[in-house]
Amino acid sequence: MKYLHLVWAALLRRKARTLFTLLSVLAAFLLFGLLDSVHSAFGAAAQSVAGVDRLVTVSKVSFTLSLPKSLLARIQAVPGVSEVSYANWFGGVYQDPKNFFPNEAVAANFLSLYPEWQMPEAQRRAFRETRTGAVVGASLARQFHWKIGDKIPLQATIFPQKDGGNTWTLDLVGIYHVSDRRLASQEGLLFFNWDYFDEARQFGNGNVGWYISRVADPKQADRVAQAIDALSFDSDHETKTQSEQAFNVAFVSQFADIGLIVGAIMGAVFFTLVLLTGNTMAHAVRERIPELAILKTVGFSSRSVLALVLTEAVALLLLGAAAGLVLSGLVVGAVRAKLGTAVPLSPVGLEIWLQGLALAVLVGLIVGALPALRGMRLRIVDALAGR
Repeated sequence: MKYLHLVWAALLRRKARTLFTLLSVLAAFLLFGLLDSVHSAFGAAAQSVAGVDRLVTVSKVSFTLSLPKSLLARIQAVPGVSEVSYANWFGGVYQDPKNFFPNEAVAANFLSLYPEWQMPEAQRRAFRETRTGAVVGASLARQFHWKIGDKIPLQATIFPQKDGGNTWTLDLVGIYHVSDRRLASQEGLLFFNWDYFDEARQFGNGNVGWYISRVADPKQADRVAQAIDALSFDSDHETKTQSEQAFNVAFVSQFADIGLIVGAIMGAVFFTLVLLTGNTMAHAVRERIPELAILKTVGFSSRSVLALVLTEAVALLLLGAAAGLVLSGLVVGAVRAKLGTAVPLSPVGLEIWLQGLALAVLVGLIVGALPALRGMRLRIVDALAGR
């Protein structure tokens, strides 16, 4: 510890170089904090369903496989279930493939399971009574300048109609708002009448994509989920019941392997960081060869010189890592406050901090190893002679 002033002096020898290197380290660990937060959230989402009041039941084999509608009454009869609805992914596009947004065919009572989506009762009634009725979120309506009474043609990408047509024309009968602005991203959805969808589609009639159940007591969610899955045990349509958040995570995973993406990005970032900081340390030690020789002359051992250079590298990485993790915590906190659970993010807590700091130490030791060994093996005569 008594030689830390030497480490600090070495870091400040080239202030501009040290600053830019610190900014690079900061950026790398900012990404680390953000991406690890996302990865942790996705990994933890499916751990338990305890404490949630909405459960989603899908095929145990694959989300893309449908379930028979006959399960509806049986799920409703499960003790602890207060209400059940169902939905089916549609996946249509509006006017142009670039105008994609989530759209689903849903049962008439689907919206009642989401009290946070506010809509006048007259519009709810119109949705139940209009065969081609559709409701959209307020932000989606603003994006396309839709208003009540408009007709919305969706081009099918999965489900053509029985008559061979590919255009599903819907009547906009309702626009909902979210009560909590942290859930504003949920206003980007479109729902339309499942009965119309089931009657007109070319295949899959009588099947639904998934069931949504409201649990009377969230503390009993795990028991209820097991009871629902027991209904179809050892059948040709076994189910998996999970929390709504876990379902959303699984749905995203249909399109991308989050762990692989995070790993690939972080691998590229830290490979670049090792090259950058390694080059910085090599230059720093090369410039100080005469100074290191003088340290040895006044009594510093080879091991002391090795320790000084390694400490300098580790200190550089730890300073940048700490700043990056602090900043990532602020960013994650702001996103969570703004969007709530709409974007799965775990707080940048102790586990992420420990992983980040351990990684900083490891990278510091890697990039400082060769320069430190050079300093340790330095011959005083050669160094002072400029050889």
